[in-house]
Amino acid sequence: MPIARINGHDMNYEIHGKGEPVLLMGGWGTFCHGEHHHLPWGLTDRYSVVIFDHRGIGDSGDELDKPATTRMYADDAIGLLSHLEIPNAHVIGLIGMGACIAQEMAISHPQLVRSMVNTGAWLKTDRFLTDQLELFRNVHRDMGFLAFQHAVTVLSFEPEYYNRNIDRLLGVDGVWGHLNGRYPAHSRLIDACIAHDTTGRAGEIKAPTFVLHAGLDQVTGPRTTQPIQDAIPGAEGYLLAEAAHVIAGKAMKARFSELLFDFLGKH
Repeated sequence: MPIARINGHDMNYEIHGKGEPVLLMGGWGTFCHGEHHHLPWGLTDRYSVVIFDHRGIGDSGDELDKPATTRMYADDAIGLLSHLEIPNAHVIGLIGMGACIAQEMAISHPQLVRSMVNTGAWLKTDRFLTDQLELFRNVHRDMGFLAFQHAVTVLSFEPEYYNRNIDRLLGVDGVWGHLNGRYPAHSRLIDACIAHDTTGRAGEIKAPTFVLHAGLDQVTGPRTTQPIQDAIPGAEGYLLAEAAHVIAGKAMKARFSELLFDFLGKH
């Protein structure tokens, strides 16, 4: 897997598919290391998709003395596009922090962002979200990875999907597994999430924007995603009433891919 020296750290990345470039960023995990099958269905059939490990996760290093902010992670993504000589890309932020990073990219380097997609995100955390994030941090620190994994999984998946798939969601090979044994990196990701604030700046975003509102999202949901759509001039939004924080299950994945391709195809 290729490693690039970006902004003072070694950054692991992968490129899948062919076509117009897409930079896709997740939240606290990674789509690398064989996890690219979790990308939106059909995306790599139509686009060249760049994915990478956030600092401290997978094969990417970190500078622990450098304060963690979404702007720092955005600078990493911008540096990667420069390294790959990609002049602009569709930027997709899935599940939380990846979308917040995309917002910072669209504000600071608008020429790089051909279009932007946000799911499960926020302009600024409210008390409810802040307390959830701090709870996840405390559980991981004090009770270990498996307890954290159970807590975040309960809140992130639609109940019936959770009931059907609990055995494969939990455990060392389950969801968010790249955080196992990486508490310092996880804590820094949480620092960035809580500090993120684009209120008052989101109106500067010029990129065509699509915001997904997940009706069953217990972490973010329309409470935090609708303000994103409202703040960005011309932004489009769609309420997927049966979706949770993580888009999972055949029907939800198929519907999200349909919405995604309809948006990207216009830009």
